[in-house]
Amino acid sequence: MELPPFELERWLDEYESDADVMLAESGVRSLPADRFDLDVGELGYVIPTDGSPAFRAEIAERYGRDAEEVVLTCGTQEADYLTFMALLDEGDHSVVVSPTYQSLASVPAAVGDVTEVRTEPPNWDLSVDAVADAIRPDTRLVVLTNPSNPTGKYLGPETLQALYDLVEENDAYLLVDEVYRMLADDPHPPAATLGPRAISTAGVSKSYGLAGARLGWVVANTELADAVRKWKDYTTISPPILGQHIAQQALGAAEDDILDANRAHANANRDRVAEFVSRYDLAWFEPTGVNGFPTVPDGFENGTEFCRSLFEAEHVVLAPGDVFGYPGRFRIGFGLHTDELEAGLERVGRHIETHG
Repeated sequence: MELPPFELERWLDEYESDADVMLAESGVRSLPADRFDLDVGELGYVIPTDGSPAFRAEIAERYGRDAEEVVLTCGTQEADYLTFMALLDEGDHSVVVSPTYQSLASVPAAVGDVTEVRTEPPNWDLSVDAVADAIRPDTRLVVLTNPSNPTGKYLGPETLQALYDLVEENDAYLLVDEVYRMLADDPHPPAATLGPRAISTAGVSKSYGLAGARLGWVVANTELADAVRKWKDYTTISPPILGQHIAQQALGAAEDDILDANRAHANANRDRVAEFVSRYDLAWFEPTGVNGFPTVPDGFENGTEFCRSLFEAEHVVLAPGDVFGYPGRFRIGFGLHTDELEAGLERVGRHIETHG
């Protein structure tokens, strides 16, 4: 299996360490460690290595599933990767809705074959008929992020149900990365509630502001979850014991306070970006979550030119739309602290006025 370079991560690696302001960060500002009890006793493996049975049962209840259908992972990225490796055999075909986080297309393509179903502005609506047209006899999987990274489009229950009916008819599976779902003011039921051919992946990094906890999960039918466990034995073995301990608190008594604060923070910052987008005659779809995907300002050839020149002039990092396959756009993350966001927007505006 040969994987291509992860273009977004290589971009961030090139610029992040020298940045004054990171507007390419895709999560909510990180919560302070002193908000949590960090005493886990000995720093050993989580036992059993797929996660605490009691905690897995708590997560499973959210999806109407059993504890055996939940596997704890080192973040949502590992949850996605392990699911692909457990589910796909060499040559299997996947349908991937774009734009999306690169690994959700690159890993299936490295194992088998991928057909991209592109969504387009201004509303980034997904045509279920287009997905149906892309399905082949050897299709094993349909993949999407919901809410979308990078557009912030949040597909409703009717669309998810139609996609589930489609994969069920074709003996395939539906994988939905839902790491931003809990930032919605009124989250829809997760994909895994649709039935045994739906898979949900998620974690505490984005919606909960706990990227450093490195705690995610897969929710899938028992046979597939067991295959995920088998693959996990060859990767990270167990989730981090400290990350599990923090996540149990974040999804427990502290959850309402955390989510209420993070949603209010995201909504207020989104309003600031919306005003900025309007002021500079950019176009975007007002997103759910903390990522937006505006158009590149006039005067710049594409997202890469705009983002690179911005960094050189102002030491602000944005993510070019080119790394998502949409060169006329850029991704802006607005989950960071408000004073940092405002400082970053001021610099971006100055760059547009000077060079656009």
